[in-house]
Amino acid sequence: MALFNWSNEYSVNIKEIDEQHKVLISLINELHDKMKVGKAKEVLGDILDKLIDYTVYHFKHEENLFASNGYPDSNIHKTVHVGLVQQVKEIKKNFEGGKVVLSMEVMNFLKGWLGNHILGTDKKYSSYLNSKGVS
Repeated sequence: MALFNWSNEYSVNIKEIDEQHKVLISLINELHDKMKVGKAKEVLGDILDKLIDYTVYHFKHEENLFASNGYPDSNIHKTVHVGLVQQVKEIKKNFEGGKVVLSMEVMNFLKGWLGNHILGTDKKYSSYLNSKGVS
């Protein structure tokens, strides 16, 4: 059973961004699945690396859309991105250092981290970019 299910409520009405969000959801679900069956630390670490790398890629893509379309709240959104990447990197660092185990608490944090970002921060740029012809 997936921890995080995509629904239309998460759509920002930009096909490429929605697809990227689905990849991020898939990575969180993969991490959750491996955690539940007690996979080795290295496997979980690799999935965390993929999640971090794809998050950075996704955020850069959003920021490029902001720049090319003159999104007025771009700097605020970029600041949020930096903070979110740092939070996930901190989880990875603590996981590798044995300071934190991947638990349901951590998984629920990741789910909330992404879900709240999409529903809150990302939904704010949706109508602006749509008005510029981005869909």
